Amino acid sequence: MYTASSALIDALVAAGVSYIFANLGSDHPPIVEALAEARANGRDVPALVTCPNEMVALSAAHGHAQASGRAQVVLVHVECGTQALAGAVHNAAKGRVPVLILAGASPFTQEGELRGSRNEFIQWIQDVFDQRGLVRGYVRYDNELRSGRNITQMLHRALQFAHSEPKGPVYLMAAREVLEEEVPPPRIVGGFPALAPAALAPADAEALARALAAAARPLVVTSYLGRNPAAVVELCRLARRLGAGVLESVPNCVNFPTDDPLYQGNQWNEPIQNPALAAADFVLVLDSDVPWIPLVSRPGAGVRVAHIDTDPIKQQMPLFDIGAEAVYRADAATALAQLNAALDAVALDSGRIAERAGFWRDRHAARAAELLRREQPEGETITGPVLTARLRAALDENTLVLSEGISNYPVIIDHLRLSRPGTLFTSGGGSLGWNGGAAIGVKLARPEKTVWALTGDGSYMFSVPSSVHWMARHYRTPFLQVIYNNRGWKSPKLSMLAVHPDGFASRANAIGVEFDPPPDYGAIAAAAGGAFAAKVTRVSELDGAITAALHAVRVEGRAAVLDVWLPPL
Repeated sequence: MYTASSALIDALVAAGVSYIFANLGSDHPPIVEALAEARANGRDVPALVTCPNEMVALSAAHGHAQASGRAQVVLVHVECGTQALAGAVHNAAKGRVPVLILAGASPFTQEGELRGSRNEFIQWIQDVFDQRGLVRGYVRYDNELRSGRNITQMLHRALQFAHSEPKGPVYLMAAREVLEEEVPPPRIVGGFPALAPAALAPADAEALARALAAAARPLVVTSYLGRNPAAVVELCRLARRLGAGVLESVPNCVNFPTDDPLYQGNQWNEPIQNPALAAADFVLVLDSDVPWIPLVSRPGAGVRVAHIDTDPIKQQMPLFDIGAEAVYRADAATALAQLNAALDAVALDSGRIAERAGFWRDRHAARAAELLRREQPEGETITGPVLTARLRAALDENTLVLSEGISNYPVIIDHLRLSRPGTLFTSGGGSLGWNGGAAIGVKLARPEKTVWALTGDGSYMFSVPSSVHWMARHYRTPFLQVIYNNRGWKSPKLSMLAVHPDGFASRANAIGVEFDPPPDYGAIAAAAGGAFAAKVTRVSELDGAITAALHAVRVEGRAAVLDVWLPPL
C-alpha cells in the first residue's frame, strides 16, 4: 500500500534531503512503516538519525545546513516535541538557517473511523488548539498537511521558503489519519526554486560607489556576510581598492581575513566606544542585525550610514534603527560585485587610498601586538587567550570550528585568527546548547573534516551532553569539544555589573550563577559515548592534552572533551 507517508519520504529524497533527525512518538507509526517499506523494496530513503533530545536534533540539522547549504528534516512528536525544540527554533530563525521541522499531531478521530485513529490515552492529552502557533513567530512558513494527495507540493513549497532569503526554519504538521491515507504515487514535482539573489538598482550601486570613493575614512561593518564565501571575495576586493577598514560586529562566521591589515577586529558587548566606528566618516553596513550598540558605541554625529541586507528592515525585530540614510534589500555578494563594477567608472586617487589604508594598517598592527601580549602566560594560570592560542597552533586547513564560547566569543575570534571563509560557525542566535548537536550535523555533512566545538561550561550543560555523546559514538561523528570552564555563567554576571557596577550584587560573593565545584564534564561524555576526557588546570598540561584529544578524534574515531579550567568568576 502506497500511503501519504510513502509520498512524503519519496518527496524528501527528490528534494535532496539526506537525513531525518528524529525523536519518535505515538504519532509516527505511518512514517516508520513507510521507511521500512521503502527500504524493503529498494527505494532510497533519507537516513534516520535517532536523537534522544529535540534540542540536539534541531541543532544537528542546523549544523548540517550550515556546512552543506541544504535543509534537513527534524521529526518531532506533537506539541510536546515542538515545545522541546524551543531554543533551537530561536537559533535557526535568528541564524537564518534552513531546516524543515515535521511534527505529528494527535489523531482527529477516536472510534476507528480512519486508519490511525486514537488508541492511546496520551492522544487526548496532547491535542491542543493551535500547535503551529507554538513556533509561528520564528518560522518562515507553517502549515498543516490535510491530505496525502498534495503532500509533495506542500513539502516543496515549505522548502522553497526555507531556502529563500531570509532563510530559516519551516514547520509542517500532520495527524496519523492523513499520513496513513492510501494515495496514488504522486507526479514528479518541478519548480519551487528558491528566490534568486536580489541586486541593487544600477543607479543605487553607482551612487553608493561614488560615496565610498569620496569618503575620507570609509568603514564596512558586517556580522554574517561570510556565510557566502563569494561575498568575502568581493568584500576583500572592494576594501583593498578603496583602502576601507572592515569591522565585524558580533561575527557569526569568517567575514574578512583577520590577518589583513584593513581588518579592525570585532565588537561584542564590550562597554566601550569602538575606535574604528569613531574614526569613520562613511559606514557601509552589510549583513548585520546589530552593527553596534548605540548606548556605548556608534558612528560619530553626522556620519553617513548605508545598509545592505536581505532583510534590512528586520521584520522579526520589534525595535531596530541604525540611522541609515539609505537602506537596500539585496544579496551581499551580488551587491558587492555591483559596487566593484561601478568603481571601474570612478576615478580613484591612489594617494588618498594609500593614506586610508595606512591609517587602518597602523591600527591593525597595534591591535595585533596587544592580542599577542595577552597570549603570553603568567605562570601556570590558563586564560582564554592562552588556551585559544594553543588551540590555534593545532589548527590545520582541514578543521571546522564551532564557537559557543559566550563570554569568550571575542576571545575565540581574536586568538584563533581564522581567515578562510567557511571555517567558523556560531548558532547565530541566543539560546545556549547548540554546539554539541551542531558538531554532529557538521560532521555528517563534512565527514572528511575535523570538527571542533568550543563552548562555555554553561553552554556545554545546555547542549544535553549525554544525548550528544551517545549520538557521536553511535553515528561515528567524532569531534573535539573544548570547555572554557570558568565555573559558572559569566555573561549574566557581566550583565549585572554593566547595569549595577557599584550595587549590592557587585560586592556579593555569590549571585546565583556559580557552578563551583562543577560537574565532571568529561566523565559525562565518557559515560554516554566513550569519549576521551581530560581535565586541564595548568598551562604546562595544555599542549599534551590537545595532542591526545586530537589523536582520539582523528585516529581512534571517538569524540574528545577537554575540560579546561580558566580563572573562576
